[in-house]
Amino acid sequence: MASYTADVIWERGTQVFTDNRYSRRHVWRFDGGIEVPGSASPHVVPVPYAEPAAVDPEEAFVASLSSCHMLWFLSIAAMHGFRVDRYADAAEGLMGRNETGRPWIEVVTLHPCVAFCGDRVPTRDEVVAMHREAHEECFIAHSVRSEVRCTPVWP
Repeated sequence: MASYTADVIWERGTQVFTDNRYSRRHVWRFDGGIEVPGSASPHVVPVPYAEPAAVDPEEAFVASLSSCHMLWFLSIAAMHGFRVDRYADAAEGLMGRNETGRPWIEVVTLHPCVAFCGDRVPTRDEVVAMHREAHEECFIAHSVRSEVRCTPVWP
């Protein structure tokens, strides 16, 4: 099986920390070398402790579902011989409370808009069918209720 990794790094710097008035800004580092600024959501932690310009975990969750769906859709469209010019999705995740009262993202709605070109353009029904198939194939969509383990490492 494939293994996927991400390094998440936060440093206190000169902040007191124990007063709970510390920056939630951190860095996500991926295996290809790219670094993405991360933060708590300003919906959860007030600014200036949250950084609105950074990616928060809730947004990343929504984006990963949208990205996975898009990649499968593009593959399926290509297999059917349809030429995609552009794919855009204004995906949205809604926070709610689960059966135990804990906050969770209860629904993610994808709003893909796909532009096709060429001699062979799919019908509306074909596009809907390709989206259905992409959803069935998306690894991330099938992982939403995954087990999450924590095995701390002592420095």
